[in-house]
Amino acid sequence: MKRERDAEAELNLPPGFRFHPTDEELVVHYLCRKASYQTLPVPIIVEIDLYKYDPWQLPEKALFGIKEWYFFTPRDRKYPNGSRPNRAAGNGYWKATGADKPVRPTGSTKAVGIKKALVFYSGKAPKGTKTDWIMHEYRLAQPNRSSDKKSSLRVCMNYDATAYVLRY
Repeated sequence: MKRERDAEAELNLPPGFRFHPTDEELVVHYLCRKASYQTLPVPIIVEIDLYKYDPWQLPEKALFGIKEWYFFTPRDRKYPNGSRPNRAAGNGYWKATGADKPVRPTGSTKAVGIKKALVFYSGKAPKGTKTDWIMHEYRLAQPNRSSDKKSSLRVCMNYDATAYVLRY
């Protein structure tokens, strides 16, 4: 609780501030803005290479949160010219589970982001031991590489950044 109050003071957050964005808010107002190098509404999400750590080391690196922590990290590729992500981390690995879920703005049929659930396994794949650590990966949907920069959504989709929400 003291750490939470320290964050409110350091980040100039108002008393009683709660950070629980919806999937749409996280993608549109944070990830998309981060990817297009715009100022975030609240500078509350830290950027680190979370794959260098075990999940239990990450809460102390977050700026805010008690049972839920938010991070930006560049997407690491398993192979230099491939699209397959490298999810090895610390003394284990993150394994995708379930289907990808599109993140759509209210009233829209077009997805702006993709949400993927990941579970942490200790040890080496494929014989790792499942843990209680869960992480949700948010990435921008279908990057548009066109030169039309009029839409801020198109601009933000030219960058390969990822937001993560870690839960225990």
